[in-house]
Amino acid sequence: MTKIKTQYNRRSFLKISAAAGGGMLIGFSWLTGCVSESNSETIAVPNEWFDINGYIKIGDTGLVTIYSPNPEIGKNVKTSMPMIVAEELDVDWKQVVVEQAPLNTGFYQNQFAGGSLSIRLSWNALRMAGATGRRMLLEAAAKEWSVNVSDLTVNKGIIKESNGDRSISYGEIASKAVGIVIPEEVELKEPKDFKLISTSVKNVDGKKIVTGKPLFGLDFTREGMQFAMIQHPPAFGMKLKDFNEEEIKGMSGVTDAFIIDISIPESGMFDEKGFLQLIAIVGESTWQLMKAKKSIKANWEVVSELEDSKLHINSMEDALVSGKVTQSRTDGDVDTAFMNAAKVIERTYTAPFIAHNTMEPMNFFANVTENAAELIGPTQTPDALEKSVAKLINIPPENITVNMTRIGGGFGRRLYVHFGLEAAAISKKIGGPVKLIYTREDDMSQGTYRPAYQSRYKAGLDENNNLIAFSVRGTGLPESPVFPNRFPAGAVENYSAEKIGGKTNITTGAWRAPSSNFTAGAEQSFLDEVAELAGKDPIDFRLELFDCATNNPIGEKNDYEAERYAGVLKLVKEKSNWGESTPGVYRGVAAYFCHSTYVAEVFDMVVEDGQPKVKKVWCAVDCGIVVNPDAAKNMIQGGVIDGVGHAMYSQLTFENGAANEMNFDSYQLIRHAQVPQDIEVFFVKSEIAPTGLGEPGLPPAIGALANALYKVTGTRYYKQPFVSKQPVVS
Repeated sequence: MTKIKTQYNRRSFLKISAAAGGGMLIGFSWLTGCVSESNSETIAVPNEWFDINGYIKIGDTGLVTIYSPNPEIGKNVKTSMPMIVAEELDVDWKQVVVEQAPLNTGFYQNQFAGGSLSIRLSWNALRMAGATGRRMLLEAAAKEWSVNVSDLTVNKGIIKESNGDRSISYGEIASKAVGIVIPEEVELKEPKDFKLISTSVKNVDGKKIVTGKPLFGLDFTREGMQFAMIQHPPAFGMKLKDFNEEEIKGMSGVTDAFIIDISIPESGMFDEKGFLQLIAIVGESTWQLMKAKKSIKANWEVVSELEDSKLHINSMEDALVSGKVTQSRTDGDVDTAFMNAAKVIERTYTAPFIAHNTMEPMNFFANVTENAAELIGPTQTPDALEKSVAKLINIPPENITVNMTRIGGGFGRRLYVHFGLEAAAISKKIGGPVKLIYTREDDMSQGTYRPAYQSRYKAGLDENNNLIAFSVRGTGLPESPVFPNRFPAGAVENYSAEKIGGKTNITTGAWRAPSSNFTAGAEQSFLDEVAELAGKDPIDFRLELFDCATNNPIGEKNDYEAERYAGVLKLVKEKSNWGESTPGVYRGVAAYFCHSTYVAEVFDMVVEDGQPKVKKVWCAVDCGIVVNPDAAKNMIQGGVIDGVGHAMYSQLTFENGAANEMNFDSYQLIRHAQVPQDIEVFFVKSEIAPTGLGEPGLPPAIGALANALYKVTGTRYYKQPFVSKQPVVS
């Protein structure tokens, strides 16, 4: 077994206290993560439960409750997290119940959902909590029976004597574990001894979801609650002056209308940067408010340039030529290598702004009183929300409660907290509880988009078709997508990477696999073209580069492990029978590293009714230990579909500062009939601690898609979306 210290720091303490019902409470700090409300139908619920945040509760019946501090955004961590605790606690999964905790920075750290970090950051903390509970229960039983802990075994919450007949359940001994001194270190299981981890466990909220139980923010209601909607400026670069307030107030179902301002001092990275003054309408129903919105006559003033898509393209093209480099890396003598190259290839790739388009519209509940505030809804960053609301309404953070509902899609959109601030501002103004709800048009025109990008790649081959020079220069609005220390850095002797920023008043934010969602497609499409120029198989060409990075790495700051990177390529090559040709099947491949995880994908395309269609996708993934294989596969499959859909069809264009695409009649998303028919996922067997999984499946899908499309059409794809207004993968 592996030993781990239980003493972290002041905020990471473990403690126990007697439960009123005779149970044991184990407090601990979560470094991040989520757990879930799993239902136990076989274990009786204790007479009393402690509703304390950040604790494992063990009741006198043996039932175990784990409070989940982090938001659930649909990645099934509300199942995977308690699996980790239950594994080390050695309790039967049927005895585990998980409940969503409110925001409480006194107990939890990193209480957010984003960056594919939930399991990655909480792995040790969750294991430590479970193992500490197991050890204390064993010590209590040993004391009760006057034996050594080493004389006891435990399995599924039942402690037994190794050389005797006595046994006792966790529920029966829990109250006597209260006085046990917390051990300075505990033993963790070796991965080979896991019984629950790496088995597939169904989503504990699955039945509630499919039967329509009220789990989401949009479901939440409160007696006496009013509804609210907002109207922000119609274009970026505009600001609200005034509107026909009295006319709107007089409309049927409208109880109030006014201007709110969500400006706060020292705003943070998740605060609104664009539309700070908005019109708020409050009333009895969303339908009446939507009708009232159509009657708004507002005066807007232009405060900055009203941008359009042509300006955006020209701006990025100019930046690539003469923009200021903000970060760079250079290995060797790139210019000389290109001058001496026998073959040189240069290509430019672009991608537009795109929206998040979560299934659940933006919404939040707020009830602000004179000295307190209650906030309830779908947020990925509850701590940031609490801090910003405290500044906005001038109430101490300790007087604000934030309760998180299940989130109907995040993808980075709900990292940003403006809609929570808007709800709080409206509630304070009306002096009562209110539920703010966005229309789809509100959301798609509000901003917080995926940035627009443009990158130029260049490669040089010698007379033996070896890659001797490589450069990438990338810009975006407002940020560059280039990762200077990622592959092929370290694999090419003469290498250059440059990041160039841009300026825009269009507000942007994190979008699933930030920057990687563009760079992977561009880089992997380009490498395929370089391999073709070299006359080499695209997988073999990449593996040659990884051999160089493994055996003779260039530079000291390479972000990836070349052997693991090559490993997923080799695995997907094996599983897809790469190299075997099938008439009428066209193949593309890509591999990418992000969020500390390696993914390689092979796409098989066919032509049906004159159109290319993705028939099958093979995915090879190295993400360390896989906690819940079913959930892990679902995340990779979802990422593939998301990547295909947005690369093929989605874009936002602008005219006079306003988005042209406001709803799904003009903004195309992938349809069910366009989804790959089969997506098979294979995981590298590993004993490395888990890494990110919610995002890494998406980026390589775009490259593999582009490379397969090339084989079908004979055309290389440099601009996203690859097609528009017409189904191609259908």
